[in-house]
Amino acid sequence: MPVKPILFLLRAGFADPAHGPHGYYCPECATVAGLLYYHPELTAALDVRQVDAARPRPEVVALVGEANQSCPVLVLPPGDVPAGPHGIFQGRAFVSGPEAIAMLLAERYGTARPH
Repeated sequence: MPVKPILFLLRAGFADPAHGPHGYYCPECATVAGLLYYHPELTAALDVRQVDAARPRPEVVALVGEANQSCPVLVLPPGDVPAGPHGIFQGRAFVSGPEAIAMLLAERYGTARPH
């Protein structure tokens, strides 16, 4: 069974005491979640994982390093290196940010592109 790319998104409703008692969400993660809504076939192609906003994010850090734990981040299977902008951590490629993730998914899965 092939290894799926792992997409990390922040779980919505997190607290930020510095900004008041409200629940918050990450706008960048919401953008990628919206792409999953528009293209539900991506949920079968990806291993989508929601993580808590509090740092450190151990599951993310283990795959992309502490310096790269911002979400959203798409971690590619070992040996899969994209042509476009990406990072590398311990030999494994990853793509960060909603636009870069959306462009890679469009190239690989034929989804709509951001405009």
